[in-house]
Amino acid sequence: MSFPRYEAYKDSGVEWLGEVPEHWRVSKLKFLTKQIVDGAHFTPTYIDNGIPFLRVTDIQNASLDTDEFKFIPKNEHEELIKRCKPEKGDLLLSKNGTIGIPRLIDWDWEFSIFVSLCLIKFVTALDARYAYFFFLSHQIKEQINSQIKQSTVINLHLDKIENFIFPLPFLEEQAQIAHFLDHETARIDALIAEQERLIELLKEKRQAVISHAVTKGLDPTAPMRDSGVEWLGEVPEHWRVCRVKNVASFITSGPRGWSDYIDDSATDIFLQSGDLDDQLNVNFKNAKRISSPEGAEGVRTRIYDGDVLVCITGANTGRVAVINSVDETAYINQHLGLIRPIASKCYSRYLGYSLAAAVCQTYFGVEQYGLKVGLSLTDLSEAPLALPPLSEQVQLIEQVESAIARLDRLEIDAERTILLLKERRSALISAAVTGKIDVRDWKAPTSASPAATLEVVHG
Repeated sequence: MSFPRYEAYKDSGVEWLGEVPEHWRVSKLKFLTKQIVDGAHFTPTYIDNGIPFLRVTDIQNASLDTDEFKFIPKNEHEELIKRCKPEKGDLLLSKNGTIGIPRLIDWDWEFSIFVSLCLIKFVTALDARYAYFFFLSHQIKEQINSQIKQSTVINLHLDKIENFIFPLPFLEEQAQIAHFLDHETARIDALIAEQERLIELLKEKRQAVISHAVTKGLDPTAPMRDSGVEWLGEVPEHWRVCRVKNVASFITSGPRGWSDYIDDSATDIFLQSGDLDDQLNVNFKNAKRISSPEGAEGVRTRIYDGDVLVCITGANTGRVAVINSVDETAYINQHLGLIRPIASKCYSRYLGYSLAAAVCQTYFGVEQYGLKVGLSLTDLSEAPLALPPLSEQVQLIEQVESAIARLDRLEIDAERTILLLKERRSALISAAVTGKIDVRDWKAPTSASPAATLEVVHG
């Protein structure tokens, strides 16, 4: 789908804006608003139930997550709204921390805001939906970035917001542009959601491939038997059912108190849970460096080729990585467990896939049930394992990694598609709110494929 340009243009007088349609005007935001004010300059009293108190984190997502709201007493709210009273049709703009996030208030319940948010009330000459889309445009980001470069603090002052430049068509045309963008961005968002669902399905398929391989094997005709372990269920008859401790020569965790030895100029690597990804890999490049002290702790916690690492505390608990090769001296910190498999019993990558499979992840989850936080070395030692012969382990690893490679390629394609869609969404918004395309005669199609928006032409 392509859109026409306006019949005539004029120089806007603003370098970064360039030409605008001849009948448009350019204005500073302060002349299009009744009020531009920020929220409370102090932290109010938080209570369990009261008036919602919104911060930047509350407006970042597509939908408001009321479970994450803070609440304040009614009397404090009434004092705050004497100066800053958010109402339906106003716009919120983040001005501290993560700045430049707009949120049009399309609800009518009472709330107050923190100083990190700015409240903008428009005059009737500016359509709120049009203004919202302009705040999403590349042109407003240019203005914001120019202000940030002039300050050492990531903070957008009210006087800077007041002087934002707005290209301004007639009010009826503003409403038409907003209507057009409502429709078209919704179509693009639907395509993005489809790709995001695809990525989730690919991740589930990846987990299913791994879990099936390490519990059922490759031969669907192989005789099965009850493993005797609830999470394993039936396994091939010729497989051995055991615990991780039965195939490991060494199981340990990282040292405590070594954070004092972290040194960016040091040569040794100090791995943390954040250095492990969800595909059995370790990011050595971004790992912290350490001047490791001499002694038994260093000997015990140094990693070698073939070691298997497991996050045992924190948000990544249960995440697994396999050390295929390590070219430098490297150690683990206290949030990681280390398992050194016996090569004659179990290959490292087979053990890694087994620990990452749904069976072991369920086991890890059960072990942490209740008040317990994290995994102990006993939990790692007692993790259930369905163990085929070594020759079959090799075949399983090869087939699993071949299947995962295909799924990874599909996931990369989906991520690229999402990136492209987001770029097109941004370009479409910018083109419409700056008059690079003329949508005055546009009408919502009765039925059309959302993929049509991929063909938008701006020139």
